[in-house]
Amino acid sequence: MLDKKTKQKIINKFRVHETDTGSSQVQIAILTEEIKRLTEHLKEHKHDHSSRRGLLKKVAERRKLLKYLQKEDEKTFNEMAKILKLNIAKKMIADEEEKRRREEELLREEELKEELKREKEEAEEVK
Repeated sequence: MLDKKTKQKIINKFRVHETDTGSSQVQIAILTEEIKRLTEHLKEHKHDHSSRRGLLKKVAERRKLLKYLQKEDEKTFNEMAKILKLNIAKKMIADEEEKRRREEELLREEELKEELKREKEEAEEVK
């Protein structure tokens, strides 16, 4: 758990507007700091399984928020990933690019099938 001063500094740095305390950006930044601290704690206390479970929950929650932010505002997502130095964001970006590439390939295949079908119909009409 973060102390009030640390949490307030994070909120002030990442807030979207003056009274913002709960936007995706703020939540991601707070979770990132909590994850860093829990990771350090677990390096010392390897058998603290309840903290490990808490860490996994926080990581999953941050991933969900990052996915939402990527879908809603990709520019902000990229800025947050760069500022917070998130490795998971690099993977998410790569996955998204792979998904787009596959969709483009499928579209091209469909277009080729349609074109072949038209050519076949035209050839039959000529006969």
